[in-house]
Amino acid sequence: MLKSCVMARLATVAIIGRPNTGKSTLFNRLIGRRKAIVSDTPGTTRDQIAARKTGVELDYIVIDTGGIGGGSEDTDFEDDVERQSVLAVENADVIVFTVNSRDPLTKSDFTVADILRKRGRGHVPVLLVLTKCDDPEATEEVLPTFYELGMAENIIPVSADHNSGIAELESAIEEHLRKLHFVRTPESETKAPRIAIVGKPNVGKSSLVNAFMSDSERQKGAIIVSDVPGTTRDAVDTEIRYHDRDYVFTDTAGIRRRKDTEREIEAYATFRTIREIEECDLVVLVMDATETLSRQDKRIAGLAVDAGKALIILLNKVDLTNADTRELRLKEIEGYFQFCKFAPVIPVSAKTREGLLKIFDHIETAVRNRERRIATKDLNEWYRRTVYGQPMGEIGKSKHITQSDDIPPTFVVFVRDPKKVQVSQLRYLDNSIRKTFAFEGTPIRWISKAG
Repeated sequence: MLKSCVMARLATVAIIGRPNTGKSTLFNRLIGRRKAIVSDTPGTTRDQIAARKTGVELDYIVIDTGGIGGGSEDTDFEDDVERQSVLAVENADVIVFTVNSRDPLTKSDFTVADILRKRGRGHVPVLLVLTKCDDPEATEEVLPTFYELGMAENIIPVSADHNSGIAELESAIEEHLRKLHFVRTPESETKAPRIAIVGKPNVGKSSLVNAFMSDSERQKGAIIVSDVPGTTRDAVDTEIRYHDRDYVFTDTAGIRRRKDTEREIEAYATFRTIREIEECDLVVLVMDATETLSRQDKRIAGLAVDAGKALIILLNKVDLTNADTRELRLKEIEGYFQFCKFAPVIPVSAKTREGLLKIFDHIETAVRNRERRIATKDLNEWYRRTVYGQPMGEIGKSKHITQSDDIPPTFVVFVRDPKKVQVSQLRYLDNSIRKTFAFEGTPIRWISKAG
């Protein structure tokens, strides 16, 4: 049985500008939490960082890019950062162009404006945002000079530190997105988990999705419900029913070798992966068992963890390796991915279908754990047992913990001085709670708060 369906796409809003114009501070203010690294050193943000923004009338993905136009103290990475930022310009639905109100216009500002004219899509609106506007009188005095960029009829002055002008910016973003016919993503009637199949090119992502379909067809009661090509992005959504349960797999394998360099392909892959990760419930990171692990693999896993998504690692093409190589690769993964030890690692082969159907049980477990809420009584009893008699410093003195959110599980420990809480102590809590309540497949967030 086939049915037609259209998967709504989240809009993408890219924050663009030369280094040190306050992009990361603005990003943190827009998403409501401190996620991007903020520093007075130009060029601190090397890789794109993204987060989902829940707006008044619709939701969208905000991307914080590295600086364009030079000025970074890290010249070795400047070209790579600019390449990724240009890709964001070429793929964004709304562009927020930041300029620093405390500095006169620079050659780099005009370079960014020129890139936006040449590389931006004609229908994509550009919002010119004047940052660091902490003094209204000083802002009013310098405002006319920034019209020289010729990028917008209206300039939006903001102070991310003081939350000034942010509401106006958010309203302008949503207004432009509505004009582009974006709407809030509707809730799925079936609540089918959305699973992003991600990884480097040529690791077998498409082959795995095809193998899932072939195997599920042979199972009792398993049918392919739909195979819908994405209309506004280079991805394919495949809805599969397995044992009377629907799953939506998003294959991001549309990257092809054109005239691009290896670095451009990697940057484009990262941009596409960011979007898919932000829209999914669970990430399946696919790696090639015949190749050593790479920085790109680690980066993708890090994006999933930062976004609070459930995570499963598939080691594909194990049919092409012997037992020693397979064992070596599994040990490499164990050492390389210490930050996401919660993610199950499954050796599979899309060709022979070895280990393939195990993924559905792991998906169910990971998705369920990502939505788990621990009863307050059970949580506090666990906490007292865990910290009793342990050298836990400030945390050991605390008598109150609560679960503030359940997607992903987020726990708040109330202490006298949060600055004295050590990362190793939170890691101890994380290991302990996983032993008691499982949480396989999902990241856990820990917050220490004064109280």
